[in-house]
Amino acid sequence: MTAPSLILASASPRRRELLARLGVEPARIAPADIDETPLADETPRVYAQRIGREKALAAATKDGFVLAGDTVVAVGRRILPKAEDEATARRCLELLSGRRHRVLSSIALLSPDGTLREKLNETIVKFKRLSEDEIAAYLAGGEWEGKAGGYAIQGAAEGLISAIQGSHSSVMGLPLFETRALLKSAGFPIG
Repeated sequence: MTAPSLILASASPRRRELLARLGVEPARIAPADIDETPLADETPRVYAQRIGREKALAAATKDGFVLAGDTVVAVGRRILPKAEDEATARRCLELLSGRRHRVLSSIALLSPDGTLREKLNETIVKFKRLSEDEIAAYLAGGEWEGKAGGYAIQGAAEGLISAIQGSHSSVMGLPLFETRALLKSAGFPIG
């Protein structure tokens, strides 16, 4: 009998790298193309869970397990965008400067039999008060491109973060503790 395969519904190289830390190599990468626009009055928590679930369902297959996720940076009820341009990244960093924010990482695992399992991790991150020079230097490095909240914790931004309460891997994009637990609960072979 062959081991079940895992389809990763994400194009994120970080999620692949994080899965490798668990000893899991996806058989296929199948990014889900869904509308990620928040609904009116949708809280960050509900939004993260909905997007993770919709990505898993969009990539559904009977050929194996489908793992999907979403990472949301939130200040209060405000969902910060993925920074697609430097101006957006700057606004995010200025808002995060000197304050705490939440990073919500949802994961959804769809089994070949259609069973959906979900988990959500919430991590609190605090940036030091950022000077204009620090913001300019971070923006010049380009790590902000396509990142929720305009930063990547696995890069230079880590030196600007004064505290983290929760999961470092979750802030990177895939909470490893929760991912491992979901895979095990679904019967996916993992050490």
